[in-house]
Amino acid sequence: MDYAENITAEIVKEHGLSTDEYQVILDRMGRAPNLVELGIFSVMWSEHCSYKSSRLHLGKLPTKGEKVIQGPGENAGVIDIGDGQAAIFKMESHNHPSYIEPYQGAATGVGGILRDVFTMGARPIALMNALRFGAPDHAKTRQLVDGVVAGIGGYGNCVGVPTVGGETNFHAGYNGNILVNAMAVGLADADKIFYARGAQPGQPIVYVGSKTGRDGIHGATMASAEFDDDSAEKRPTVQVGDPFTEKKLIEACLELMATDAIAAIQDMGAAGLTSSSVEMADKGGIGIELDMDKVPQRETNMSTYEMMLSESQERMLVIMKPGREDVAMRIFEKWELDVAVIGQTTDSKRMVLTHKGETVCDIPIAPLADDAPKYDRPWHAPEVRAQITASDVAKPAHMGEILLKLMGSPDMASKAWIWSQYDRHVMADTVASSQDPSDAAIVRIHGTNKALAITTDCTPRYCQADPFEGGKQAVAEAWRNLTAAGADPIAITDCLNFGNPERREIMGQFVGCIDGMAEACAKLDFPVVSGNVSLYNETNGAAIPPTPAIGGVGLIPDIDKCGQFGGLQEGDILLLVGETIGAMGASIYLKEIEGREDGGSPHVDLSAEKANGDFVRGQIRSGRLTACHDLSDGGLACAAADMALASDIGIKLAHEGDVPMHGFLFGEDQARYLIAAAKEDAIAILQDAKADDIPIQVVGLGGGTAITVNGAHNLELSRLRSAWEGWLPGLMNKSVVAAE
Repeated sequence: MDYAENITAEIVKEHGLSTDEYQVILDRMGRAPNLVELGIFSVMWSEHCSYKSSRLHLGKLPTKGEKVIQGPGENAGVIDIGDGQAAIFKMESHNHPSYIEPYQGAATGVGGILRDVFTMGARPIALMNALRFGAPDHAKTRQLVDGVVAGIGGYGNCVGVPTVGGETNFHAGYNGNILVNAMAVGLADADKIFYARGAQPGQPIVYVGSKTGRDGIHGATMASAEFDDDSAEKRPTVQVGDPFTEKKLIEACLELMATDAIAAIQDMGAAGLTSSSVEMADKGGIGIELDMDKVPQRETNMSTYEMMLSESQERMLVIMKPGREDVAMRIFEKWELDVAVIGQTTDSKRMVLTHKGETVCDIPIAPLADDAPKYDRPWHAPEVRAQITASDVAKPAHMGEILLKLMGSPDMASKAWIWSQYDRHVMADTVASSQDPSDAAIVRIHGTNKALAITTDCTPRYCQADPFEGGKQAVAEAWRNLTAAGADPIAITDCLNFGNPERREIMGQFVGCIDGMAEACAKLDFPVVSGNVSLYNETNGAAIPPTPAIGGVGLIPDIDKCGQFGGLQEGDILLLVGETIGAMGASIYLKEIEGREDGGSPHVDLSAEKANGDFVRGQIRSGRLTACHDLSDGGLACAAADMALASDIGIKLAHEGDVPMHGFLFGEDQARYLIAAAKEDAIAILQDAKADDIPIQVVGLGGGTAITVNGAHNLELSRLRSAWEGWLPGLMNKSVVAAE
């Protein structure tokens, strides 16, 4: 093996490169790389940047649609929302940094996803997050929850973008590797979208934002490796965020974008200056030359290696049209941002770096980007678990006590302790958010009567039980939540969190989830327009549950006809849309009541999802419904409890038929909605359902101060509310475990 001076096999290994990959580098370059070049290859070929284990399967996902302006391949996805406007959105992970340093890890995750959106010309209007923590009694859980939530709130609140919703789960499978997935949504004019592509030779390259420091070096490589007992030593690879600089950067970039002076633009995210420059060069089919002496630096004697691999935050790289550099300089200096012309584009299709008068890097662009390694990892499908229905589970004596325990459990309990730390109403367009009774966040499109509905969804229990059905269900539930808010679902972004892809069973989970997602996206006309893959989420060989988080966006044409579940009135009829067989496999009921996590995932009938959802959306827009809630974790009873708590009105449930009572109440059959309407409207809804061949049945009545079933199993709302609202504050009010 050919090694340059001061490069050894051990150094290559420390950079996360295999012997075979190093040989490819030798073949592509025709010589041994120096340390700078090796570092650049290492970050660009990391899983985080290259998607080398996932690209083959990601190609199965539908990415085109009538309203898709830009699909995967740019900083974020873009969809047409009418009237010359576009919504731009993406979801990404910051898992490893958030476990090591929860506040800064989560904060910089928010900052990074915001840059992905405003890089394309959009003003960010909403933030979401999907959080997974370890078991509540695990030694680090409280510290991690406290730090992550503070980081999200601290950054989002300061930058002035509302955090409008998300989801939070607890499971022992995340004890050693939490998940922090951040999503951002922005608005732009459809004819004023900015891309990383578009640069041509002979154009100046402008650096803007914070100065470059030594924080975050090898962050992309760290995010592409398993954790072990020494993970705390990786703190230096976690970046430090500054939301006030980010706010200035947003305003400055949007001002520059109004000048028609930009040829291409890219934020400096994972792999920093390396990835931003390589990606723009690759997409433009050009070369790039950088003078490292001109890079703004906040530390002395920084090497080229450190500057190229630094992941210091709040930085952008802009390729300007020739002669327009002064426009950028004037705007950025006005906003008191560090700015410098650090290089130019060329026709060489190579990356050339100079430092202190010497050429320190000269490598071709192609093998750093599209020509990077792509693997067809061996995999095997997991064993299919047997289905479990209510008939297979002993019937409990008191349904009210079961409901009380479920609603006060970690996954079902109120997350007000979390969302109360977020500014949910800054910008004054939030209609529904975490604390408001809707299945999706609703954000008005400023100055109009339209709104975007936004959701994040995934049920890792289902993906663990059956990756294919779990992948389908994650997409279907996102589609269902948007529908229950009265929106037309348009497209999704994803954040695919899995363990080590070099293990056949983990790769099998990934392939199964992708295949399920692809089928659901195609059937529901719900394409994928952006996303992120996060692999190697495991510690000491123990992988997280497969967690393909889905972020969905839909359009509500008339904000006065949106769906929420806090409007139940005394005397309203409750109707259940969809079929119930009492599916209990991989359910919250089994986990919390039986102490089991076995059984197959509930089957997802995508034809039923489409038909039932379209019917419910039509009823919302007819104005007949007083409340609407999709059914997911905990089934009918938990959806009814949500509705009762949000409306502060009791519900009298009625059970009849062949499905055992506990299956009827707590089964997690899919494609179902609980809707409420006044008596005359309920009659009309039943008639419409019969005409459309939609399964529907009367299941209850609004009224009183308790939830009852067939006049018994009484559970007072006051008692239910106490359990539901009390669990998370009870956990977090215990002494937070200090970091060792």
